[in-house]
Amino acid sequence: MDDQDSTTRAFESAIKNPKHENYVLHLYVAGMNSKSLQAVENIKRICDEYLPGRYQLDVIDIYQQPILAKNGQIVAAPTLIKELPLPLRKLIGSMSDTERVLVGMDVQTGPVAKQGSHPDPKDQ
Repeated sequence: MDDQDSTTRAFESAIKNPKHENYVLHLYVAGMNSKSLQAVENIKRICDEYLPGRYQLDVIDIYQQPILAKNGQIVAAPTLIKELPLPLRKLIGSMSDTERVLVGMDVQTGPVAKQGSHPDPKDQ
């Protein structure tokens, strides 16, 4: 088997198994107020839990880098942009609703159920 065949197989395998995709995320915040800090904390927690070692997160303060906000067409903050894997997605808010964030980032397609986790009795 030559290198071309193994590279092609690896690429096809990566396409078939999206669980190995790396995520490129940009979180736009407006200063370091409590809402911004909460969004940063929430998205880091979600990524560490559901995408360990498979994400790049850039936090961008629109007050310090307004041109990036303009180029990203940011109209509200905090806003999370998932650039990769495609398709591009935008989420607005504190990122406190884990299920909404995971569905919005195409990590989960339905209700979040981690392996070995049990439903919260408060939710029933």
